[in-house]
Amino acid sequence: MSILAELRRRFAAALSAVAGDAALASLAERVIPMQGGKFGDYKAECAMPLGNSLGRPPRDVAAEIVAQLNVSDLCDPPEIAGPGFINLRLRDDWLVAQLRRALVDDERLGVPAVAAPRTFVVDFSAPNVAKPMHVGHIRSTVIGDALCRVLKFLGHRVVSDNHIGDWGTQFGMIIYGWKHFGDEAALAAEPVAELSRLYRLVNQLVDYHAARSETIPALTAELAEQQATVASLTAAPDPADPAERKAQAKRRGQAESQLAETRRNLADLEAKVAAIAADVRLKPLADAHPDIGRAVLAETAKLHAGDPENRALWERFLPACLAEIEQVYRRLGVEFDHTLGESFYEESLPGVVADLHSRGLARESQGAVCVFLDGFDAPFIVQKQDGAFLYATTDLATIQYRMQQWRPDAILYVVDHRQSDHFRQLFATARLWGYDQVELQHVSFGTVLGEDGRPFKTRSGATVGLMGLLDEAVERAFSIAAQSEALTTDAQRRAVAERIGIGAIKYADLSHNRTSDYKFSYDKMLAMTGNTAAYMQYSYARVSSIFAKAEAELGVDVAPLRAAAELRLDSPHERALALSVARFGEALDRVLVDYRPNALTDYLFDLASKYASFFENCPVLRAETAELRDSRLLLCDLTARTLRRGLALLGIETVERM
Repeated sequence: MSILAELRRRFAAALSAVAGDAALASLAERVIPMQGGKFGDYKAECAMPLGNSLGRPPRDVAAEIVAQLNVSDLCDPPEIAGPGFINLRLRDDWLVAQLRRALVDDERLGVPAVAAPRTFVVDFSAPNVAKPMHVGHIRSTVIGDALCRVLKFLGHRVVSDNHIGDWGTQFGMIIYGWKHFGDEAALAAEPVAELSRLYRLVNQLVDYHAARSETIPALTAELAEQQATVASLTAAPDPADPAERKAQAKRRGQAESQLAETRRNLADLEAKVAAIAADVRLKPLADAHPDIGRAVLAETAKLHAGDPENRALWERFLPACLAEIEQVYRRLGVEFDHTLGESFYEESLPGVVADLHSRGLARESQGAVCVFLDGFDAPFIVQKQDGAFLYATTDLATIQYRMQQWRPDAILYVVDHRQSDHFRQLFATARLWGYDQVELQHVSFGTVLGEDGRPFKTRSGATVGLMGLLDEAVERAFSIAAQSEALTTDAQRRAVAERIGIGAIKYADLSHNRTSDYKFSYDKMLAMTGNTAAYMQYSYARVSSIFAKAEAELGVDVAPLRAAAELRLDSPHERALALSVARFGEALDRVLVDYRPNALTDYLFDLASKYASFFENCPVLRAETAELRDSRLLLCDLTARTLRRGLALLGIETVERM
């Protein structure tokens, strides 16, 4: 069970009895795990706010809560401390009983399935298929996969859907590129490489013309405004009031930071434009295709309108793109129930716009069809002036299909934070359209950064390909495997290196709070100490080695002990490890509070740390008695199985030897 959830349920009942108001049961959320364990395992901080609301001393209120609290079957008598904290220590016999259930439950480790399962659609990864997957796709892919695994484990119905970009402007770029710059022999030899070359070339030319005509002039004007703002703030006299002086310094610092960022962006853009202008191959192409941006949009519109030539090219190019992406997913161990890309909804789009019109939710504005939403400055455009549909239209059609087909209680979109405005408008439109009974959640995440603190790129400035990223991680992990005396053949080392390298990439991403940016570092990812996959995998391998030694040296098999041996918690290190094991279900609940897998990585790191302390202080195979040895082997068994299961829920494989 989730110990924390059970304690909160019991506190909710006690709080309602004391306050006479069921609404105050929300204060039960103030029951939290206690760090260190010196004063208990959990503490309740609800007496202070309740005392304030009732106008009574918090310690008196705490005493009343304790009098109404029914926890004698799982806790020692509660203690009131300080201004009204209620400290709780789990009974050792109750804790042993929970571990006993986990010992005989190979699959679930004593974690029950939810009583009221929900249906979740999880939309994640979603690359544009016209180009290879890159480092920017790693976060959506591994976060979404981990959430699917945890949701399924807890008993929910999960539908994973990879909403690939197979119908947008990127295909217009490839079609335009093929018609003007294509190489038939190159396509036959390496189709994805040739299509990627065309995409990059056309994208470069489009960006070049857009930068010269639009982006650089706009950034130049923005820079001038920011320079004026900084000059004004710098020239302003310092206020006499210290608080106002501090606030002014903060405003000046923020303005200077924005100015520096705009300067960097402008310099980067000007450098890219200058590089193309100086390139003897690209400059003539740019001059020969001055209207390439509009032409690409025209090719896209023709594809959407069913133009036979463009449709035939799309059907020719798409299979190779999908096969390339599937290779990456196999390498990562990621699977989807459905891969319904933008093209799947093509025929639904006119009906979506017509229905929005008929309901009075959409209207024409300057030739486009828009939904105007309260609280938003810009309208939500669902059809452009030229009749083309947008991501907005496709996303609405997707919601409609998912609700009709799967009837979910929640739809999770694991997409980076830069799309936040789009999803706010999408969700607001969907609710107006009648989909107001489903949870629509943007599970946003930050950016993968290089050592310079900017989005991770190659030295040439190109986006880092995901397959190359995985290759290098595995190659670096091989140097770790090569040092292991437990791995005796090259094949063993290669197999272990694959698990370590892929696990390192995944774990490094998942161990960060998903809304934060993080710096990509192979050295940190593959470190054998700290909160890394390599340390977790090493911890599992170290526990596993005990079982091999127990059988080889003592003839003891741990499997029969699960049902027969007595489990004892005589030492504080044994108890701390036991408590950490018992909190596995609690950690999974925390993952789903706000869809943050780092709650599980934090738990696993704590479990591995507790095991390291136990291992240092509590001899297992050399325990004083056979009974104590068997008890400690059971704790090792639970630790290993929990580590393995926890890592599996993150999509990370363990290794038996390392």
